Amino acid sequence: MNIAVTGATGFVGRRLTAQLLAAGHAVVALTRARESAAQVLPARCRVATWDPEHGTVEPGALDGAEAIVNLAGAGVADGRWTAQRKESIRRSRVEGTRALVGTIAALPAERRPRVLLSASAVGYYGDRGDTVLTERSEPGSGFLSEVCQAWEREALAAEGLGVRTVLIRIGVVLGWGGGALARMLPPFRLGLGGRIGTGRQWMSWIHLDDLVALVVFALEHEDVRGVMNGVAPHPVTNAEFTAVLAQTLGRPALIPLPSLALKVALGEMAGVLLEGQRVLPEVAEARGFCFRHPDVAGVLVDVTRDPSTRLEMEQWVPKPPEEVFPFFADAHNLERITPPFFKFKILAISTPALQTGTRIDYQLSLHGVPVRWQSLIQDWEPNRSFVDTQARGPYHRWEHTHEFEPYQGGTVIRDRVHYELPLGALGGLVAGRFVAKDMETIFAFRRAKVREIFG
Repeated sequence: MNIAVTGATGFVGRRLTAQLLAAGHAVVALTRARESAAQVLPARCRVATWDPEHGTVEPGALDGAEAIVNLAGAGVADGRWTAQRKESIRRSRVEGTRALVGTIAALPAERRPRVLLSASAVGYYGDRGDTVLTERSEPGSGFLSEVCQAWEREALAAEGLGVRTVLIRIGVVLGWGGGALARMLPPFRLGLGGRIGTGRQWMSWIHLDDLVALVVFALEHEDVRGVMNGVAPHPVTNAEFTAVLAQTLGRPALIPLPSLALKVALGEMAGVLLEGQRVLPEVAEARGFCFRHPDVAGVLVDVTRDPSTRLEMEQWVPKPPEEVFPFFADAHNLERITPPFFKFKILAISTPALQTGTRIDYQLSLHGVPVRWQSLIQDWEPNRSFVDTQARGPYHRWEHTHEFEPYQGGTVIRDRVHYELPLGALGGLVAGRFVAKDMETIFAFRRAKVREIFG
């Protein structure tokens, strides 16, 4: 199936795109920033320009698309809700979806996609206390509810064009490496976490993998249309969630975040954390969807098991692996593809040529501080892959897998990095953002140099 995805570079979009490609589908990502999108998305994913806030779509971007998944939207909890921020939240969803449906309408009837799956949110229901909510429940009130209602109206206009339309009202998405847990984990790992406000507000959540599976399920099942709640079958209160997370991490949860302090700090946006919805996935379960992660305790064990940070980048070059691999097999070429201000320099290599067991000593400068590093080469497979791990250096853990896959007459160069900073949660809290920025800079530079060298 040919599938277009908006919001493909987001937390959910990236996982969905990877899953669709792995299943053999063709994917085009509609995005505002082509270059940065190409850096984080799989090499097999085609990228086209789309600006949801201004309602513009690249001509031809939807040609041949059999399905569209609309996940785009400015982050709701990324900052205080100024008038400008609220307008950005609204426009990115409402105007963006209107533009998408307008582009579908401009296509000849026989070339329109068969299905449009558009995200919404459980914020549709407003703050409803202990009331059990299903897809049949009435909308609530407040800014987020109003945005969700307008967002869904724009998407449902596709039904009038003969396009099967599915709306997934998504809860709090729990998964490794992003989403709500990315902000929760650092203080909880340090023993500084606690309930928010009274803790009685309901939290309707879903594991990232279940949400992606639910999207695929809705795309593949012709009898699914209209509203589906994208939540797990067992919502919990904030106090319950807090207690389970603290227990999973083996930390206390004794420092509550008072409602008043949250309102002073965040203003109207505090309602996202202080209000809740007790939502059930009635339609998904009635259609036969099976949740792999129905209970929050198991989910938190799953997503907190590995404290390392993971990165994955792909790049396609028009040369076969037999020509590309030797370049990376020469350790001195690392100097060519590392930004100059890191002052990267090879000091010694333990063997004449890289192989399993080779040790490489080098030095570099991190924000002006000279650092010595020794890497150990493992799992050496010429023209296919190798792994370098840190034997000595600044990280608690470093593992970088290099893969070279033949594809369309060229090579997909894939980098998978797992790293963990020293001092555990404290190291992540103090330096995590700076290191993430450095990694982004390094791999953006590397991507550009590799493209320059290989075309």
